[in-house]
Amino acid sequence: MEVHKIVIPTPYAVGDVNAFLVKGDTLTLFDAGPKTEEAYEAIKWGLRGAGYELKDVEQVVLTHHHPDHAGWVDAFVGTEILGHRYVDHWMRKTDEFLAYYDRFYTKHLIEQGVPEKYIPRILKVKGEVELFGTTPLTQFLKEGDEVPGHPGLKVYETPGHAQSHLIFIDEKTRECIGGDLLLERTSSNPLVEPPVELTMERPKSLLQYNSSLKRLRDLEVTKMYTGHGGEVTNIVQLIDERLEKQKQRALKVRDMIEQPKTNFEATTQLFERIYQQQLGLTLSETIGQMDYLIDEGLAEIEMRDGIYYYKKA
Repeated sequence: MEVHKIVIPTPYAVGDVNAFLVKGDTLTLFDAGPKTEEAYEAIKWGLRGAGYELKDVEQVVLTHHHPDHAGWVDAFVGTEILGHRYVDHWMRKTDEFLAYYDRFYTKHLIEQGVPEKYIPRILKVKGEVELFGTTPLTQFLKEGDEVPGHPGLKVYETPGHAQSHLIFIDEKTRECIGGDLLLERTSSNPLVEPPVELTMERPKSLLQYNSSLKRLRDLEVTKMYTGHGGEVTNIVQLIDERLEKQKQRALKVRDMIEQPKTNFEATTQLFERIYQQQLGLTLSETIGQMDYLIDEGLAEIEMRDGIYYYKKA
């Protein structure tokens, strides 16, 4: 693949996000930064550095729907916009979808023992919708598809960090446009999100994420172009390290549940300094560890009065 990297600033703690311009039969931009003025300028100048203008980009392909990756699709008027079908809900942001979003999170936050006074604050992150794009997808991509205009560039579905997450592997070079699946310096957060089918059942994001990492480990990828930070080549070693660290974090949580605890109680203990500022994120982290422990037979779950309690098995 002929890849030109564009580094884009974001207002998020994660820092800069990467977009990748890939030349083929079609000129394609993978990911498009958050919808801020600073990001727009970075994309424009990044394209100029490769010898192109915004109007030259023939299609934008999204690795997932998060706003630091999916904002400036709106800058590419008349351009093909491709991604997982789930992304389209976030582009269209219908009243029906946003109401479902609130119902989904309210239900699961209550079941995880979160006091009602905190729920509006967690739902308020929907206020970041202004950093999303508003251009509906023109084509959906799914497992096994080939990216149009790039023969041999195959689509793999890798949920966990996002329910919409895709990676793209060149079958000849085994190079990969990897989004946030595996990052150079930090683990991706497996975020609690509504399922693709928009039911009320909660996907077990950390288990999905671990499964996606294990799948990547077996795909013989030579180089990952990542969503944040530098490229990764020591993929198998890094995945093994990340999976082991995640296991150790889960065992730490297991030590905290000698007596039954709600997810909220465990989160406030595990993240006592930051949970107030990052409640949604920290709750996602802790519930992921609970799901892992239950899946491994190391913890048990029971519901009392509509609230889940977790206890060491």
